[in-house]
Amino acid sequence: MADEKSILGLATVRRNRGITLQQISDSTKIGVRSLEAIESGNFRVLPGGIYATSYIRQYARAIDYPADDILEVYRRHLAQPATSRPARDGKFPGGLRPDYTPAGS
Repeated sequence: MADEKSILGLATVRRNRGITLQQISDSTKIGVRSLEAIESGNFRVLPGGIYATSYIRQYARAIDYPADDILEVYRRHLAQPATSRPARDGKFPGGLRPDYTPAGS
């Protein structure tokens, strides 16, 4: 997944087009934190469901980038097993990291 994020290079595309996150935020009313999350592929910060896809589409439109490319990465992120990613609050389901091994095991 990290490779996909770096391949998309959204922040670079945006900067090369002379657009700031604040300008996108002002025109779309999407918070800068959510825009940063889209650029970094940190989709768990976004609100769920249709809001996330709407944010991604608006961001893509603002930087003149194919929304489907970003949405594909987003959908792959959603398809990951829930136990391999922390919940929105940063905690893993069951309170344990998936790579946790109890002492003595």
